Amino acid sequence: MNLEWATPTPLRYFATLVQSDDGLPLLEAAASLAQDDHPELDVQQVLADVDALAVRLRRRVAPGASVVERLRALGQFFFGELGFSGNANDYYDRGNSHVHQVLHTRRGIPISLAVLWLELAGGLDLPADGVSFPGHFLVQAHLPDGRVVIDPFTGQSLGSADLRERLAEWMSPPGEPQGAQDWPLSLFLEAATPRQMLARMLGNLQHIHRSQRDWVRLVAVQDRLIVLLPQAWDAYRERGLALAELGQHQRARADLALYLRQAEHAGDREQMAQRLRALGDEGSG
Repeated sequence: MNLEWATPTPLRYFATLVQSDDGLPLLEAAASLAQDDHPELDVQQVLADVDALAVRLRRRVAPGASVVERLRALGQFFFGELGFSGNANDYYDRGNSHVHQVLHTRRGIPISLAVLWLELAGGLDLPADGVSFPGHFLVQAHLPDGRVVIDPFTGQSLGSADLRERLAEWMSPPGEPQGAQDWPLSLFLEAATPRQMLARMLGNLQHIHRSQRDWVRLVAVQDRLIVLLPQAWDAYRERGLALAELGQHQRARADLALYLRQAEHAGDREQMAQRLRALGDEGSG
């Protein structure tokens, strides 16, 4: 009997990782996103490199250390000794979303830095999670008497006043009352799931590729978003528009038609219907 084992495509590998929320491996799935640009990337080596950092960190923490002591050790190791910080000089470089590159350069954007920080926090059994705060992804550690919120871009610990100031910048347009200032901060500090974090990472790449009119890379990102969130109908629209730019009209029509069937109350329905009709007039593709 002749058995042939084919190497899974990057997309199929990603689909296997995210098929269930139960035990979804955030670091592995996040690292695999770079395989669209670097198909030769050894994701398992990336995991091994992070494991090695986790071993180094655990050696710095005494057995029975308190949550506060573990959090302080993580901060000194991650932001101090290793020097992880935000890439302020080239924020929109797509490499900032590639975990293996962030691991090498020690520079990234908040969400990619958060993925690594959270993995090391888990190695210390530190109760922590990511936070999809408006405009800027954060991390938080849970203490016996409260929580510590940290900006992974700078390593800064953020108090209530800092958080409300940031909230006001994003939630209250200039000249309008700052209504969000009166809302409980806890509403904005709910833990982000691994699936939500991956969607945010892909959303960042989507923005970069769309702004650069890089339709091939944009389609690859939309493929992953659709695997991750099968009912995110906007992702089908985005993929359809990118496919149309690439001249793949048949696939573009299928995506736009599905979007129109499912997103019944979308504000751009007529615009997308016109685009779909135009694609029908341009030949079968």
